[in-house]
Amino acid sequence: MSEDRRQTAVSVAPEDEQEIDAWLDSLWLEKGLSENSIASYRRDLRQYAHWLNSGGEHLLQAGRGSLQRYLDWRLSQQLRSSSTSRLLSCLRGFYRYQLRESRIATDPTLNLDSPRTGRPLPKTLTEQDVERLLAAPDVGEPLGLRDRTMLELLYATGLRVTELISLQLEQVNSRLGVIRVVGKGDKERLVPVGDEALHWIGRYLRDARPMLTDNPREEALFVSRRGQTMTRQTFWYRVRRYAIESGIDKPLSPHVLRHAFATHLLNHGADLRVVQMLLGHSDLSTTQIYTHVASHRLQQLHQAHHPRG
Repeated sequence: MSEDRRQTAVSVAPEDEQEIDAWLDSLWLEKGLSENSIASYRRDLRQYAHWLNSGGEHLLQAGRGSLQRYLDWRLSQQLRSSSTSRLLSCLRGFYRYQLRESRIATDPTLNLDSPRTGRPLPKTLTEQDVERLLAAPDVGEPLGLRDRTMLELLYATGLRVTELISLQLEQVNSRLGVIRVVGKGDKERLVPVGDEALHWIGRYLRDARPMLTDNPREEALFVSRRGQTMTRQTFWYRVRRYAIESGIDKPLSPHVLRHAFATHLLNHGADLRVVQMLLGHSDLSTTQIYTHVASHRLQQLHQAHHPRG
């Protein structure tokens, strides 16, 4: 069972559940976080509250010692250090809110260090891998043509998967060659779309979408076989299936195409700040990880092809 699934299967004292709901409501209003971020924070807090409740404590009663024991317990369970870092970020926000609201006298998260996680390089694909993946769907079928269009658009723009499946018809401007994307925190950005992706969008709208839905009120650009907005899980499953069919033996998810978009742009000389803008990163340091991927690829090419590599 995955760690996230384990975290949902817990019971929490009603007073702790109320505190969690109040903070998350405040967080949503202040920062406009995505539903996925809110759900992750909720899972982390509920698991911690459940652990406290089993020892007779509650969230607002827990001190630094309780938190340290909980972190030690997580270490003994060999849970990922990256998820513990996320937990600490969540708890810091929660207890700062409680301190601001005068619900607690001291913040138990003060002077606690986050576990060192390193910064793993994002998994990516070669340009040849991408070409094989794009060619995998059967474009003679409506679903295959839809999937080819989604893959082409994902690779052409570097969208997040949620941004892709949330696209509405009115967000696509084929005449100007751009799409208007609503990203994290409801921030909007304009992303250019190349001629190849625009070609597939036009073909999908003409030959496939009318066969998947005849509902004139359906505004989603990409729809399921039932004519409804697609889910992340459905698209993820389709991408993995195409990876197998195209002989790609690397771990693959829709997010990997976002990584490939950024890495291939940098490999071909794109400016880092341009890539940052296209990806919708608020902080340049988030984008800089891709420079390491590009450098790593260049080192591999040098070693493979230089006579003294």
